[in-house]
Amino acid sequence: MHGALDDTICAIATPPGEGGIGVLRISGPCALDVASHVVRLRSGKSLQALPTHRLTLADICSPGTGTSPSHNLESPTPTLIDEALVVVMRSPHSFTGEDVVEVQCHGGPVILDQLCRGLMSAGARLAEPGEFTKRAFLNGRLDLAQAEAVLDTIRAKTARSLTIAQSQRRGELSREVEAIRSELVIALAHIEAALDFAEEDISFVQQDALLRLLDATLHKLQRLIRSGEDGRIWREGAAVAILGRPNVGKSSLMNALLRSDRAIVTAIPGTTRDLLEELVSIDGIPVRLVDTAGIRTTDDPVEVEGIRRSGLAWEDADLALILLDASMPLSASDRELLSRPAATTALLVFNKCDLPCQLSMEDLDRACPGHSSVLEISATKQIGLDELREAIRSRLLPGRLESNEGVLVTNLRHAAAFERALQGVDQARQSVEAGRAGELVAMDLRIAADALGEITGVITTDEILERIFAEFCIGK
Repeated sequence: MHGALDDTICAIATPPGEGGIGVLRISGPCALDVASHVVRLRSGKSLQALPTHRLTLADICSPGTGTSPSHNLESPTPTLIDEALVVVMRSPHSFTGEDVVEVQCHGGPVILDQLCRGLMSAGARLAEPGEFTKRAFLNGRLDLAQAEAVLDTIRAKTARSLTIAQSQRRGELSREVEAIRSELVIALAHIEAALDFAEEDISFVQQDALLRLLDATLHKLQRLIRSGEDGRIWREGAAVAILGRPNVGKSSLMNALLRSDRAIVTAIPGTTRDLLEELVSIDGIPVRLVDTAGIRTTDDPVEVEGIRRSGLAWEDADLALILLDASMPLSASDRELLSRPAATTALLVFNKCDLPCQLSMEDLDRACPGHSSVLEISATKQIGLDELREAIRSRLLPGRLESNEGVLVTNLRHAAAFERALQGVDQARQSVEAGRAGELVAMDLRIAADALGEITGVITTDEILERIFAEFCIGK
């Protein structure tokens, strides 16, 4: 953040474009004074006299025509911008922990732009991305994990990913992290006390008790780390690539899963020549479906490029669906696709199962030995799609944590911190078991405790804060 934290900041909090309502927020020590330059209450009272957290009708005027005492006597004829509802939220009972004024007016871009310019001319500066949430963190309203969950809440793609984000915003992850960190800090205090009184022959912690604590901590950290892959999928979504030769029904399957005619479907081979991506919720999991170009031998340079991109999509996907036409025997293109090493981990799908089956399981076994079970569907007749959705879900989250079963780690920064904490605790346990010096055990426990402290922001750096809050939009 380049601006000072004692500045008064303002920003439009609603998305760009036209809308029924536009919200502009002001936060900082002079929020009420700055807002008074453009806000004129219909009641005739001053903005400073308003009770906290109560909406009041007001006119929004150009600077110099509001209710500020320094302007009332000599102000020119008011230039009305809009009428609005205004709410004052006094420190510390606001999102940022500072005095906050929010103006709810009509959502026209000209109105909001003029209002924002008026506030800036009255002494506010434009907020930087995430600055409101950063101030909430610095003023103790949120810890760092909760602040990041605010962004996850905004970006949630499904109801379940929203549930996970909200649980973290309420502090469930933070409480678990702090509970683990507290145990390590207590153990560290006992070890350091024993070092301070080494000559007194006083035992502050027994080796067996310390090993039990470290074993329990390792178990908790391992569970949280294991949840990281599931958490990433719930938070960011999973990429599922649909692969196959031309005319096996890839685009039809995508349309069926999306329940809309998103992809062009024709009987002409090679219709899809580039990647087509769409987001869909499959049992609450955000899934990015990728329809790919039909894989076959061709001299068309455009189609060749599309096939190359299909291969890249396969490499990047969390799951690949290899689609085969059940109404025809395996073709050379099918066999080439099934011969690739990654085919054994893909989900094999027989499409057009409403037609007489010409595809031999023996041929399939020879072409792709070691493949998993096969699903039969008809994309055009909507047959077997529920079973396919369940198979996709099971492959992406194979019998692991649900969103409501314990805390999920959804953030890569958190996952990296847990890994460092795990290494520190594991090294400390090895040192205790080997009877090494207490200074070494203490050093490893301190590394682990500090890594956990980075998650909640007990220990942090300006670089970490800059990186986190730069992802936010302006106005949040």
